[in-house]
Amino acid sequence: MAGQIKVLIVDDQEAFRSAARLVVELADGFLVAGEAETGEEGIRLANELRPDLVLMDMNLPGIDGIEATRRIMATLPDTRVIALSTYDEFRDRALAAGAMAFIPKSDFDPGVLASIWEAN
Repeated sequence: MAGQIKVLIVDDQEAFRSAARLVVELADGFLVAGEAETGEEGIRLANELRPDLVLMDMNLPGIDGIEATRRIMATLPDTRVIALSTYDEFRDRALAAGAMAFIPKSDFDPGVLASIWEAN
């Protein structure tokens, strides 16, 4: 894992976690460190794994992605979060919670991932 950007994927839909895993694997220098289905599990795994980056779905059961982002940023300020959603209405709240970027799920690909990481 040395030199790799460790990524935690948090999404309640297995199909999107699989797609996100493929995007991360295709992006040079990125490595999937773990996956979570809920906000609670995402927070726990973030604290355990200490990823460089969390790909956070906004619409999660239980603790939503906004609150999970806030909590991760409060305890792991060096970890970066990219908010992902099919719903643009989450954009402003995700950024206010500490996400470095908001990406519509339909636009998420290896080039976008690398560009956002490099720009921040």
